[in-house]
Order: sequence, then C-alpha cells, then structure tokens
Amino acid sequence: MTATANPTGTPKAKKLSMKARYGALTRDLDWAPGYVSEEEMYPHTSYEGIKIHDWSKWDDPFRLTVDAYYRYQAEKDKRLYSVLDGFAQSQGHLTLSEGKYLNAMKVFLGGVTPLEYAAHRHFAYLARQFNGPGPRFAALCQSIDEMRHAQTEIHTLSNYNKYYQGMHNFAQQHDRVWYLSVTKSYFDDALSAGPFEFLIAIGFSFEYLLTNLLFVPFMSAASFNGDLPTMTFGFSAQSDESRHMTLGLEAIKFILEQDEANVPIVQEWVDKWFWRGYRVTGIVSQMLDYQLPRPVMSWKEAFELYFEQQMLGGLFPDLALYGIKPPKHVDQAIWEKDHLSHWLHDTFYQFSHAANFTTTVPDTEHLDWLAQAYPDTFNQLYRGKWEEMGKLAEEGNRFFYPGLPQLCQVCQVPMVYCENGNPHKRAVYHSEYEGENYNLCSEGCKWIFDREPAKFRQAWLPVHQIYQGNCGGPTIPDVLEWYGFQEGDSGEYIGSVDHKNWIARHQMIEDKLGQGAGH
Repeated sequence: MTATANPTGTPKAKKLSMKARYGALTRDLDWAPGYVSEEEMYPHTSYEGIKIHDWSKWDDPFRLTVDAYYRYQAEKDKRLYSVLDGFAQSQGHLTLSEGKYLNAMKVFLGGVTPLEYAAHRHFAYLARQFNGPGPRFAALCQSIDEMRHAQTEIHTLSNYNKYYQGMHNFAQQHDRVWYLSVTKSYFDDALSAGPFEFLIAIGFSFEYLLTNLLFVPFMSAASFNGDLPTMTFGFSAQSDESRHMTLGLEAIKFILEQDEANVPIVQEWVDKWFWRGYRVTGIVSQMLDYQLPRPVMSWKEAFELYFEQQMLGGLFPDLALYGIKPPKHVDQAIWEKDHLSHWLHDTFYQFSHAANFTTTVPDTEHLDWLAQAYPDTFNQLYRGKWEEMGKLAEEGNRFFYPGLPQLCQVCQVPMVYCENGNPHKRAVYHSEYEGENYNLCSEGCKWIFDREPAKFRQAWLPVHQIYQGNCGGPTIPDVLEWYGFQEGDSGEYIGSVDHKNWIARHQMIEDKLGQGAGH
C-alpha cells in the first residue's frame, strides 16, 4: 500500500475502496499452475467451444468475503427459525386457509427442494472447475446458498409433516413419482451439460424464469393462506435469488464479451433453456390458479409481469447489445398463458390417485375467480368440464384416468398441450432417430430433441418404465408401493385423511371455545 504523511509524522496507509479490498482478499490469493498446464488443471471449460481470453474480467456480483457471507446468512436464519418455532408451538397449522392448501406445498417439497440440493452439488463442482477466481468464488457462494435453501425448506415443511399426509418420503418420490420426473429431468439435463451451459440453464432459466414466477407470487399467496413459515423462508431465499439472477446475467455478459464466436453458442442455450424452464413452470401455473384455497395472483398475471414485462421488456433489450435475440418459441408461451394452468391441473386432477397430493373440483367461488382472471377463455373452454367433473363426483363417480398417458420425450409432461393458436387441436410432434420414433409435445421440445437426439433418447420416462416392469410391478398398487405412498397420500381431497382430520381438529377447537363460553 502507498504510505502518506500525517501531522504526527507516522506513515498512514491509504484506504482501499471496497472493490479493491475485495480484490485483495479474493483474487490476489489466486495462483497460476506451475508443473501442470492450465488445460490439465481445468479440463472442462473448453470442450463446449466457449472461448475465454481474460478471466480477470469477471465482475463478481457477490462481493462478499466468506466471514461476511456467513454473518449475513446467520442473521436471516435467526429470524426465520424464530418464526418457525413460534408457528410450531402455537399450532399455527390450524390457522391455514384450508387443509387442501398443503397440496401445493407437497408439490413444492417434492419438485423444488431436491432441485435446490442438486444445484448446491453442481455449483460446488464448478467452484473447483472454473479457471478464474471470480467465477469460482461466486459458484462457491451460490453452492452454499442452495444448500441453505434446501435445509430451510425441509425444516419449514417438516412441521406440517407431523399432521398431514404426502410429505414423509419426498426425496425417494423425487426420483420415482411420474410428475416429479418433469423437474428432475430438467436438472439432469443441466447437470450433464458443460459448465457454461449449466450457468445459462440455472442462472438464466431457473433463476430468472422459474424462481421469479414461483418465489414472489407464490410466497405472497402463502401469506394470504395463513402459511407464515413458507412466506418467511420464501422471502429469505429471494434475497439470495437476487444475487443468483445477477450471477446468471453476469455469466452471459462475461461469455459474450470475451469473444464474438461465443454469441451463437449462447443464443442456442438461451433458446433451449427458456423452453425447458417454461415447460417446468407449467406445474407452478396450476399451483397458483388451482391449489390455493385463497388465490392471489393468476398464472396469467404472473407471466405477464415477471416474463413479458421484466424479461422480454427489460432483460432481452439489454442482451440485444451483445447480439442475443429473444428465445425461440416465445410466441407460443405467450399464447399459452390463457390455457396452461387449466391443461396441467386437469391432468393433476385425473391422475392424483398416483401422486403424493389430493385434488378436488374447484367450488363455485373459485370457478368464478378463474372466470374473472381468464375472461377470454375460462368460461368458454374450461368451466363446463369442471362442472361436469363436479357432477360425476357428487354422483359417486369421481373420475380418475384409467390408463397411462403418452409423455413428451423432452419435457416429460403428459401430452396435453394444444397447437399454437388453436385450443381445440392437440399438439403431437414426432422425430426419428436411428430407426426409433420419439413423441414430442411442441415445436419447442422437438427442436430441442433434434438438436441433441443422442442425449434425449436416454430419457427415463415413467410411463415407459412402468410398462417395462421397472417400477415395482404391473399394477397401480405395485407402483404406489414402489413410490413409497401411504394411505391418504393421494386421490380425492373430500373425504381424505387430511380432510377428515382438518374437520375433526377444528371441531375440537370449536367445542373447547364453546365450553369456555359456557363457563
């Protein structure tokens, strides 16, 4: 440091800026390999075709030392766990809007929490594999963030596991249950990609698209439905997600600024991972529109705000300076915003006998809310079906689909989507590879398959695995046992274990209040 004179004659060190101090504490500790080549030390950052000329140009959005990072996170954990303790001790689960609300949290626990842990593992791997100290430290911080998210989500929802069905076996179910293969295949795809593609897949698609559409509107809805712990862990995580989104954007800009040859590679990743991430958000759409007893924001509203306005209107004009265009097939996603949640929840309703949650026909008030949220489509296309399903249930003929659906080879969602612009025509696409025919749900999934057919032909499709006898046996009871389900985990909500317990517990409270009033 440069010394300067002061009145006492004692040299005084020049104060470093925060950025310079951060650089001294992190990047100045980096070293160049002496007895091995850089290619041998970091073998995974070249085979994707990405060219990096100067790793020091990476601008780390975290800018935290390890001790400062842990102090910051410890303060958030103190606040979170004080909420969890107070909620548990006061039997806060009885203040939820309704017991069926927790079906959304069962989907969250099985479909999202294991992804946080998978992200933790792979960012830890990247913390070793990147050449530059900037991305290595950023990957380390995000790895710890993701581990913390998985832990806080599990701890929060473990309280509900004491009283409600379907949460006891989420880790095993993530690997086995049919609808959870949608989220699992997304991360398996990202984990088996190269390090730069993983950064785009998670930093761009998962953080910008899925996280915004899940953590912000859904956590507000959790609060509105009386679920204070979920709201607290959601917003505690969201402050981390802001850094993660910044990291994703920094990764894209860093790669693009390094070499013009990187632009077409990044564009293809943006195209691919937008569509893969969008297909995963279909699960979120039905959570927002159907699984909340007190809905707050419709999927359509959330999509318009967090994707159309913030990403198409904000992010992509910024990236256009680097030569990046909005992703392929975005027009279809925009058209589907009026339909997506209805298609997906219809599927969940018909197949909930083979899922770790229960479903029921929305009541008239909920149907009216959906009609208001979707004025151009709901009454015209979807309300009649729900009213018909309700009539069947009242007559004792509650409908469950008696067979197994065709799945898309890429996104692994049952093929329930319609052609772009035509809600009356089912979308079915095909690709052939080495003499085999593969079924795809959309132009987007077909484009992804045709780009990497050798990868996606290996997809573990639950329906195919059941037919091949790899899921416990040939009958539904065999498969459900292999899933690890218990009585009351699945099927119809009305009359289920959770529904009966919900009524009984609240009746006990009313009886006690009545006795107190009598005295």
